[in-house]
Amino acid sequence: MKILVTGTEGYLGCLLAPELLRRGHQVVATSYTLAKDIRQVTEGDLEGVDAIVHMAELSNDPLGQLAPDVTYKVNHAGSVHLAQLAKKSGVERFVYMSSCSVYGVADGVVDETSPINPQTAYAECKTMVERDLAPMADDNFSPTFMRNATAYGASPRMRFDIVLNNLSGLAWTTKKIAMTSDGTPWRPLVHGLDIAQSIICAVEAPREAVHNQVFNVGATEHNWTVREIAETVGRVFPGCEVTFGEAGGDNRSYKVNFDKIASQLPGYASQWDVERGARQLFDVFTAIDLDPETFTGRGHTRLKQLEHLIRTKQLDADLFWTTPSAVGETGTAAGTETAEAGK
Repeated sequence: MKILVTGTEGYLGCLLAPELLRRGHQVVATSYTLAKDIRQVTEGDLEGVDAIVHMAELSNDPLGQLAPDVTYKVNHAGSVHLAQLAKKSGVERFVYMSSCSVYGVADGVVDETSPINPQTAYAECKTMVERDLAPMADDNFSPTFMRNATAYGASPRMRFDIVLNNLSGLAWTTKKIAMTSDGTPWRPLVHGLDIAQSIICAVEAPREAVHNQVFNVGATEHNWTVREIAETVGRVFPGCEVTFGEAGGDNRSYKVNFDKIASQLPGYASQWDVERGARQLFDVFTAIDLDPETFTGRGHTRLKQLEHLIRTKQLDADLFWTTPSAVGETGTAAGTETAEAGK
């Protein structure tokens, strides 16, 4: 199958692309093959493509708040534009990377049928893309919506602005996790490799199993409070002190039911949990001797990197590269992919 993947140089995309190749698929990467921002893709770029996996957006809530207007242009309008081109070009499948952040603040456990309650520009764009793509589904165009839990785990394009990775970096570099809140909010977590597996299953599944379907991506037993995440990391990283503050601050809290993906998406089963993910990060940090400058630097935090590119005028107000030569190893202005980044 010829699959166009947007965001192959992002935190999750660089995990997915090699797995698709190992499965025998032909991968067209916007970052390399096309070297284009998703807003610039044309109908001709999609010739012969059987499926699109769309991951390249401005990722996470803090980044979305940096420039909300541009976030809507990229994450909503850009994604809908790509889907419209796909349908017009005869691309049969469109797998969209959504997020469990669409649930926002919720009482009890939510599933794919629960009301959505987005709290940020990032989450609102996810809900708008789902809303606009679903009516496009027909006998020739089959969208599938993957609402990822909060991602974690090691990646060649590492991120430290997501909760488990951030706490693990603190544990390694400072030997201390000092939470400013009481840690009571709930977060569903999923390893990046489990997300990659879910995408592969969606692309390869019988059409009737995924046609115009929404899947929460994760496992029901992997809903954790922020306190539990911090305490688990503290146990894995020797000598790490974990403390907590008062209730308040970030009020996003939701527990998610993942029974649908386990029962209705052929071949999917979550392989990772928080402790195994923390141990993976501990082993990686040990192998590379992670230093504080690398952990806190802009190279692994999306918001810091975009602020730098804007300040140095490498990106314009709409987050396009200002000169063709500025397009280095990533073909999109964002250079990222979606992954809910609650802390």
